[in-house]
Amino acid sequence: MLGSRQAWYSRARFDSAMAGSLTIAGVDEVGRGCLAGPVVAAAVVLPLEEDASLDLIGVTDSKKLTPKRRQELAKLIRQRAVSIGIGEVSSREIDELNILRATQLAMGRALAKLDVPVELALIDGHVPASTHLACLPVIGGDMRSLSIAAASIVAKVYRDEWMVRLHREYPQYGFDSHVGYATKLHLNALREYGITPYHRLTFAPVRACLDDRRMEESG
Repeated sequence: MLGSRQAWYSRARFDSAMAGSLTIAGVDEVGRGCLAGPVVAAAVVLPLEEDASLDLIGVTDSKKLTPKRRQELAKLIRQRAVSIGIGEVSSREIDELNILRATQLAMGRALAKLDVPVELALIDGHVPASTHLACLPVIGGDMRSLSIAAASIVAKVYRDEWMVRLHREYPQYGFDSHVGYATKLHLNALREYGITPYHRLTFAPVRACLDDRRMEESG
């Protein structure tokens, strides 16, 4: 069952087995598929002693949690973690680098923000971070590793809050509801209002909006 003691124990044991005598960080990112805003990664170092992380039983893949529960767990993770690093890559950098390289850079920046030495980074998915540290990509890592799951929650809450602040500047786009993804509301707003400085110009729906507006202006 989601958030059960058994699931927590399995994720905590996975981290212990991967760590051995090393200090590990779990790393995950959020925002790769968005049309606006940064891609954000979090790196989280958790205590590996079972009694130190037992109250993190509810920690799992952030996508399986409600916004309220994510916020509660993000607060708890910040209290229990040995160290947390957040890495951002802006929409302009994404356009310059491409989204894959930007994601790797965000993860590398998150690892660089940690204030404890780390010897191994467990990365959700199959793409390593842009870092000098040893990386171990873990497919489905946010369901297998407690520290990766914690990173997924911290990254998601951080980025959602970033997009809510952007909503205050551009309320007509509805960033507080879709946080930059290509929803009908967002696409309609793009067609009506055009782009903001925070949109990713190399992403197809944004390019299409730009092309349509250029055609209207030239016609």
